[in-house]
Amino acid sequence: MPDNLENKYNWHKVYASAEEAAQQVPLRKLQQLELNGKQICFAHTQTGFFAVEDACPHLGYSLSRGTTNYLNEVICPWHSHRFNLENGRECKYRSRNAVTYPVEVQEDGVYIGIPK
Repeated sequence: MPDNLENKYNWHKVYASAEEAAQQVPLRKLQQLELNGKQICFAHTQTGFFAVEDACPHLGYSLSRGTTNYLNEVICPWHSHRFNLENGRECKYRSRNAVTYPVEVQEDGVYIGIPK
């Protein structure tokens, strides 16, 4: 991991490689993961892999049951709130932003960082 991120996060290996991640979570799909007791929505888009807190900030519904779009957003299936996967911002400022987690693709696997 980059030195500046090493001390801020506990890194969790979620896939053995980027190829395995892409196989398990096809392009434009989402998967729910549990890390350190947290529910995480793992996304695969044209831009890469992303991780956000699975509970929608609006009313708590599972974002991993939603979809992604060409704007690199995850869309909650309940009320269609859209959250940018890079920074968590809700596109129309109707709710709090989603919590995002860093994703690192390394030679030995795909990792998600959970704050210490």
